[in-house]
Amino acid sequence: MSPLRKQMIEAMRQRGFSVRTHESYLGAVRELARYHGRSPDELGVAEVQAFFAHLALERELSGASCRLYLNGVRFFYLHVLGWSAFDVPVTIPKKPQRIPELLTRAEVARIVRASENPKHRMVLTTCYGCGLRVSELVAVQVRHIDGERRVLRVEQGKGAKDRLVLVSETLLGQLRGYWKRYRPRPWLFPGALPDEPMAVTTVQRVFQRAKQRAGIEKVGGIHSLRHAYATHQLEAGTPVHALQRLLGHGNLNSTMRYVHWVLGDREGESGRVDLVGALEAVR
Repeated sequence: MSPLRKQMIEAMRQRGFSVRTHESYLGAVRELARYHGRSPDELGVAEVQAFFAHLALERELSGASCRLYLNGVRFFYLHVLGWSAFDVPVTIPKKPQRIPELLTRAEVARIVRASENPKHRMVLTTCYGCGLRVSELVAVQVRHIDGERRVLRVEQGKGAKDRLVLVSETLLGQLRGYWKRYRPRPWLFPGALPDEPMAVTTVQRVFQRAKQRAGIEKVGGIHSLRHAYATHQLEAGTPVHALQRLLGHGNLNSTMRYVHWVLGDREGESGRVDLVGALEAVR
């Protein structure tokens, strides 16, 4: 391991970054060095700008992907090389503003019921019923469920944060039935080996197969269930600040997008006013 790589890992560990962040940041710096064929501590502003131009123009990466690279490279220069500031003008592709194809309650029910395996049905039901990210879903252990308080403890979710998620009475009853049948331990949803959690890729395949069998053609992966949870909670009257806590968003703006999506649907309904018909009533 090179001294720079070791120093960067230590800097990230001191800040409590997740394993995924470690991999992302290290990968960004590694690709920067590979692109120029030189150690990153030998590069200047022009070389860094050229690398990001390469990502956007030649590799045609999305704005979100370019930002991941930028975060990693910025961290390296600020906290490993000790730059006083990262004054590198970088042009990032504009992020397109799209409203995802949101699942209705009926569609969620069809997807869950289309899964023939009881364990897989419970996986999808828990993902939707608690609004979990797939990485959080596979990390749930039996001890994380507090049946008396009806909450699920999400340990070290995105941003290395713990949070509590409400578990409805219906979902809690289904989880109890699932536990009595399978007796999982320690993982709520174990993988091929009992002492290992179900793999993220396995859950993603379970969702895609169920969606296909249900005849749902809307675009989206397992994260669609989290989107559905958020929008359905808002439609049911959950305050946006409460939803922010349930979803584990550090920034309220991340939660507000769901408000805009729900309002967009309602505005579509109210936009069908018969203006011409109203003219007939004017005398």
